[in-house]
Amino acid sequence: MNFFDITRESACAVNLPATTSDGLFKQIARIASKLPALHDIPETEIVAKLLAREQQGSTGFGGGIAIPHARFDQASDFVFFIVTTRKAIPFNALDGKKVRVFFVLLGPGERVRDHLKVLATISNIISHSNVTRELLAARTPTALCEAFLSKLPTDEQPPRQEKSKLLIVILYEDDYFYDILDYFLEAGLDGATIIDSSGMGQYISKMPLFASYIGFMNEQKNHSRTLLVTVPENRLSAIIRGIESITGDLDRKQGAMLIALDIGFSKGTMQMV
Repeated sequence: MNFFDITRESACAVNLPATTSDGLFKQIARIASKLPALHDIPETEIVAKLLAREQQGSTGFGGGIAIPHARFDQASDFVFFIVTTRKAIPFNALDGKKVRVFFVLLGPGERVRDHLKVLATISNIISHSNVTRELLAARTPTALCEAFLSKLPTDEQPPRQEKSKLLIVILYEDDYFYDILDYFLEAGLDGATIIDSSGMGQYISKMPLFASYIGFMNEQKNHSRTLLVTVPENRLSAIIRGIESITGDLDRKQGAMLIALDIGFSKGTMQMV
């Protein structure tokens, strides 16, 4: 079981206004009950289970951290999320310190071994990293997740995605269009978005100053197509050479333009389905 599969960023929360453990558990239950894996469980039952676990012995780990957790027969899967509170609250922690960072684990009742394994991983990360300071500095749920997940052992980390560029191809010459699409398919780029676009000429021609050029500026050459395609960074130069084998050297002639941009984040695909 991988932490990336059970971590729910949507449930993470920064600076909850709780001042007591009971109040915190009510807020945690309100969040948790909205998660698909727990949607059949009433908030009152989630609170009761968390309180019952605390009565067996505090889950206050020490160092301002607690790991409240519980198991439910109705849970379809594990969920893990992190919340922080505005102020540290009393939690009967092992070291007597108040707590501001809470790692919440809720899961199926019958999967005891998996439950213990997750708790052990959390404990290990807390004990051998400075994650607490990073979590308290986090200002968004995303930052909370990233601070914790970055501390996971290497074998828990997801495989690195190959770095890609967004290649933008603007074509004013229709003759190039289908040849470039054929080249994309030959090169294994089987997903692209195509936008019908136009140059500024048709708009300038509507301005009184340029009215005398209306015929010239409304010629078909002002219609263009813009292709957006993701390209592996290590293949970008080769792809550009392939495009220029169709269009000619774009430093020397008009009719097309290429732009390559870094991709800060991507999710999903443009591949044909």
